[in-house]
Amino acid sequence: MTDHGRSSRIRATGKRRAARKRGKGATLAWVAAGVVLVGGGGLGAVYFKLDGNLKGVDINGALGTDRPDEVDNGSQDILVLGSDSRHGDNAKYGTDEGGARSDTAMILHVYEGHKKASIVSIPRDTLISRPECVSDKDGKTTVPAADRQMFNTAYEVGGPACAVKTVEKMSGIRMDHYVEVDFTGFKKLIDELGGVPVTTTKAIKDSKSHLDLPPGTHQLNGEQSLGLVRTRKSVGDGSDLGRIQLQQAFMKALIGQVKDVGVFTNPKKLYDLGDAATKAVTTDNDLASVSSLVSFANGLKGIGAEDMKMVTLPVQYDPRDPNRVVPLAKQSQELWTALRADRPIPASVTEGSAGDKGEAGKIVSGG
Repeated sequence: MTDHGRSSRIRATGKRRAARKRGKGATLAWVAAGVVLVGGGGLGAVYFKLDGNLKGVDINGALGTDRPDEVDNGSQDILVLGSDSRHGDNAKYGTDEGGARSDTAMILHVYEGHKKASIVSIPRDTLISRPECVSDKDGKTTVPAADRQMFNTAYEVGGPACAVKTVEKMSGIRMDHYVEVDFTGFKKLIDELGGVPVTTTKAIKDSKSHLDLPPGTHQLNGEQSLGLVRTRKSVGDGSDLGRIQLQQAFMKALIGQVKDVGVFTNPKKLYDLGDAATKAVTTDNDLASVSSLVSFANGLKGIGAEDMKMVTLPVQYDPRDPNRVVPLAKQSQELWTALRADRPIPASVTEGSAGDKGEAGKIVSGG
């Protein structure tokens, strides 16, 4: 073998090792402390403190049997929501208008074998047929089904269970798990990571999200990171579709950053990160313990950023209201059919979709 051939093989091996590290990094942000503490003799008190940080929601009990069949082939589907509740520490971001809504919504589909995944972002302004739900305010009042409702109103009227039920009715896919991320918790988690490096090709100045970034490379702290994933008015066409593109670009940068933190060699950093992570999330009851999150994360550790396909639910602007979008029937059906069958999302899904247009996704990249 020539020296050039050996060098190429060494470089390729290095890239594969880096990819494996990125895969572990994708889940480290949520369960770093648990990975070590569960197996750490003498650290039981610390483990139980982190365990006590987690909040669980009984999705299975709330929805009963009115759900799609559970597929037992090793694949998993997880609904991930970013809540825009303005209660408590989140009050600085505005006033609740009738209740919290799901500011960000993504379906994570992990394929059989847990080597690849797809992420489907659902625009919060998507008009859907919302199913009948039970109000999460008292757990008794029935909220009737309604057509032409924005997707994020499902969380507003019925909380996590209604959000899950709405996604399952839309897709025909049973959600195996639910994860909700809080504004303030997200900020603290990013700060514990030491920030996230991103490069912007254009200035981003948004009065709503309080973000002001000139072109160039930046180490975003928690407040700036939250501002970036909430920005919509100053990028693209000012719609939620541009914001989703920013969110997807930020996620890739975040995965790249987590692998460089070095928490396993720094016990204090490990604990602080785990404390922030477990306080930041609300999960379904099956995930509401550090040990369950660790087990879940171990099943994802082989998936890196290069193994994730990110798409937006195929939509078009609503002919009756240009401030809303509606799913493209044919492309959406292709999308859900592929995921139900545990197949890769075909390229044809994004053809003609408004969510696949615009320049917002090109404005931000990993630092």
